[in-house]
Amino acid sequence: MEPLYQSKLQCICCETPFMTSRVRPSFKKAIATDTDFCGYYKAGVNPDFYVVRVCPTCGFASTENGLDRLNDTQKRKYMEAAGSRWVPANYGGERTEKEAMACYKLALISAQAVGEKDRVIAGILHHIAWMNRYESNKAEEQRFLRFALQAYIRVYEEEGASLNNARLMYIIGELHRRIGKRNEAVRWFTRVVNDKKIMDSAMIRASREQWQLIREEAMLNGEMSDPTEQGSGDGIASFA
Repeated sequence: MEPLYQSKLQCICCETPFMTSRVRPSFKKAIATDTDFCGYYKAGVNPDFYVVRVCPTCGFASTENGLDRLNDTQKRKYMEAAGSRWVPANYGGERTEKEAMACYKLALISAQAVGEKDRVIAGILHHIAWMNRYESNKAEEQRFLRFALQAYIRVYEEEGASLNNARLMYIIGELHRRIGKRNEAVRWFTRVVNDKKIMDSAMIRASREQWQLIREEAMLNGEMSDPTEQGSGDGIASFA
């Protein structure tokens, strides 16, 4: 059985039908997963390469979690931002790492143009960081982790407190850790562990493990201060 299959969609911007590839569920099991949920897969088929759907006619790109329709103003804004300069290209078949990266960047441009939800934009930014990780591009990975972190924080400020979203809180802590903001990471991990309303045992356990990892790293480096006992007022790079 082939890992990819074709699915027919209609572009929500130009309304043109097009085909896109998806990965069959039986091929989606990761053989390894990083602590920020970046997956690694066997047989060279990475489902993350096929998350974004790109219209070959106008270039509008989106994920299944994004908007399901655009109004006239959003369509105009996309066309002004990118669509008017789109050179027809088809990403509907098998994708390389480079092509997957291009699709995510198109999705980011599209999402920003039409005012997509922060939760969707955060996911796109995080996936771009993963694409750079696959390519061992540490500098760009770190840059997009910072962008994703800031977007996730906006999500939490807007909706996370009401949702008690342990996974969101954990990922904010983990991205702080990955960009070297260990004190901030500890603060977020502590929130997950100490919030009695949180019942997500997997995220509580993961937060404890990462909290302990930070302590061990501090001890290994011979640092005088314990990052799990103090905070930091350091800011986060802005994203424009």
